[in-house]
Amino acid sequence: MEKGDGRSRMIKRIAITGPESTGKSTLATQLAQHYQTIWVPEYARTYLSHLTRPYTLNDLVVIAQQQVALEKEALCKANQILICDTELLVMKVWSAHAFGQCPEWILQALDHQQYDLYLLTGIDIPWEPDPQREHPNLREYFYQLYRQELEKRGWPFVEIQGLLSVRLAQAVQAIDSLR
Repeated sequence: MEKGDGRSRMIKRIAITGPESTGKSTLATQLAQHYQTIWVPEYARTYLSHLTRPYTLNDLVVIAQQQVALEKEALCKANQILICDTELLVMKVWSAHAFGQCPEWILQALDHQQYDLYLLTGIDIPWEPDPQREHPNLREYFYQLYRQELEKRGWPFVEIQGLLSVRLAQAVQAIDSLR
């Protein structure tokens, strides 16, 4: 993410990442409520719900660009912490799996994104069917991809596991340790 004015640099950016159906949106909502701030929803859900054809590699670039724009816009409205219900690592993993490649725009933007903490949501909660979810049997595979990528990049992350209430407590503890 781009560095902006002094205020936006003071905002702690928290990215929630991980496989499908691991409670990312639920956790984002809970954290925003807990910290009395806003959260950036996953733009892909909105985009795909209006798409009347199968998505393409180009669609993923549009989704990624809009996700970045939504986050940038939200920075000026956040109250000390900005919760992001996805980030570009999700786009990279999704693109590589779906198309065997990742567009250069996503890769370059991924190399420049900056979060103070990543919350990697575990697969230990039940899969919830959804028309936009594609891989109920690959959650462990994807979880390991996210974990390996976070480790390789040296990005600060905490694994979030357990019941939803436990997940919230783990996330709050990790975020509070940043302050």
